[in-house]
Amino acid sequence: MRDDDRLLDLPNPEFGSGVVGVCDICGTRQAVVVLSKERFRLCVLDFLNKTWLQTDKKPGAPVPLYRSDRIWFETSAVPGRRAPAIVLSPTKVVRHPAVLVVPDIYGITTTVLDAAIRFARQGFEVLIPDLSKTEGISTTPMVVARGSARVRRGVATGSKEVVRLVRLCEDAFGALLAREMVDTTRTAVFGTSFGASVALAFAAQSTRLGAVVLAYPMPVRPAELPSLVSAPLLCVVGSADRSSAAAVAQLRAPGGAEGVAVEEIPDAGHHFLARDLRGYDLARAEEGWEKIVAFLRARLMPAPPTPPPPPAKPAGGALPASAPAPAAGRPSVA
Repeated sequence: MRDDDRLLDLPNPEFGSGVVGVCDICGTRQAVVVLSKERFRLCVLDFLNKTWLQTDKKPGAPVPLYRSDRIWFETSAVPGRRAPAIVLSPTKVVRHPAVLVVPDIYGITTTVLDAAIRFARQGFEVLIPDLSKTEGISTTPMVVARGSARVRRGVATGSKEVVRLVRLCEDAFGALLAREMVDTTRTAVFGTSFGASVALAFAAQSTRLGAVVLAYPMPVRPAELPSLVSAPLLCVVGSADRSSAAAVAQLRAPGGAEGVAVEEIPDAGHHFLARDLRGYDLARAEEGWEKIVAFLRARLMPAPPTPPPPPAKPAGGALPASAPAPAAGRPSVA
């Protein structure tokens, strides 16, 4: 069975279901998603276009919840001093909280797209650096990170490869904050697996984050790095995930990250959010996404304060009599 035939095996595919296949618009084989229950297969850049092409919807259809676009941002981390990224921007004309999504070792995967789609649908402005199309950046930094995590029991955040990725994330984050409709006071970073370790290294250097979300991260070196994170942090991990156990121990260690919350998904293993990997589990993935979105909404979209209740009437329903006004020409007595 070909990878793109997997779409036919999805029961009642919903908006945002991700598979590996060929985009119906650009014809490129890549991570694609289902735009609607009409089973169109689209890459993230063609969501908006497909809404108005080859569709039976009548004029006046609701505006999409978000639009997607490819941008270039300035960065000193690569020789060309510019890098590409994908942006998902809600169409509602209000200031949006923003989330930087850090890609994993394989670049923009179905997991990364799944996260971006879910966040954008909730009203977050999302930016994903496109590492696979960035000049001077290849899979080498992430391969080095994987080797150091396995051999030296932690991703070496001080290595030149990881330092370059963190610099790229800093510049991407700056480009995200510079967008017209972004609320710069409500920002977060998200990453999975090795991308989560890079996101943690970035969060340890940033003072502008309102939330940090890591999904099954890998351990880092130095082990004390989480203590430098000042924003509230959520770590979502499977209870059967041995790869991330050391990372969770670092987060829970005395002197670790302040305000850290660890949510364990029962019986889930590593990569349980990845639709195109063996570790994927639909029910457990949905439970994990629900916790992630709820955490971001609570930190970046708090509910407005409840107005105070009206004054209670005294017994009998009579309002208290007001004090008589002082007589004209006579001073009032305190």
